[in-house]
Amino acid sequence: MSVDALKSALPGYAKDTKLNLGSLTSTSQLTEQQLWGTVLACALATRSAVVIRELAEEAGDYLTAEAFEAAKGAASIMAMNNVYYRATHLIGDETYATLPAKLRMSIIGRPGVDKVDFELWSLAVSAVNGCGRCLESHEKVVREGGLSRELVQEALRIAAVVNATAATLEAEAALAPATV
Repeated sequence: MSVDALKSALPGYAKDTKLNLGSLTSTSQLTEQQLWGTVLACALATRSAVVIRELAEEAGDYLTAEAFEAAKGAASIMAMNNVYYRATHLIGDETYATLPAKLRMSIIGRPGVDKVDFELWSLAVSAVNGCGRCLESHEKVVREGGLSRELVQEALRIAAVVNATAATLEAEAALAPATV
């Protein structure tokens, strides 16, 4: 199973999502590790079992075991950080930004892969999870690490399309007639 299986599962009204899903993974300017780590981390962030299964299987063909674990780690740490930093930002009292988070985040310092790749995955997951503060922080790190705005944009497109794929397939599953 794979990107192709997900494309086949998407309904007709999601033709744009289907076409985007195919082109993002076949025309990427990201390195193979950056591309498939982003795909995997974003799939995990959607929480869609079918999307996770399909994309994890294909990502496993392109990522080392270390990179696969690091992409999972990016999704996990950002699931925590995106909630915390989005909430402290949305409260509107900048004092919260000056307080120590007191959350363990050691994987960010030692992710097991190139730091720029891990930060790119964290950026893409932050897009799925909607955390502006994390988007700003991770975008700054990847840009300082040498990635162009076009590559950042590509990771954001991956996040958007993987999320749309998951939302569409989950909606279709919920709308399907129940079987007894």
